[in-house]
Amino acid sequence: MMTLAALRQPRRAARIAAALWVVWAIVVWNVVFDHVIVMAGREFIAAAGLAARRAGPYARMDDWMRPAVTRAFWTATASAAAILVTLVILCPLRRIR
Repeated sequence: MMTLAALRQPRRAARIAAALWVVWAIVVWNVVFDHVIVMAGREFIAAAGLAARRAGPYARMDDWMRPAVTRAFWTATASAAAILVTLVILCPLRRIR
């Protein structure tokens, strides 16, 4: 079992901190991706309801969700990349002191 004193060692603490930053980036990626997909689904439902009430063509789910998946992927990737870039920028700054 690891003691609290072992976790306070600078090298080990730095590794744990870096791992937590990576975990944070993964969680942010998942949350952002899910949010964009959910919002696109809600927009599709509203558009489909409106199209059903009108005489025009029905709204196709593929026309709404395929672009949403691409948008979600890139938005989530940019969000996670911002966190990882911050990690990369902060790591060398810690060694300067």
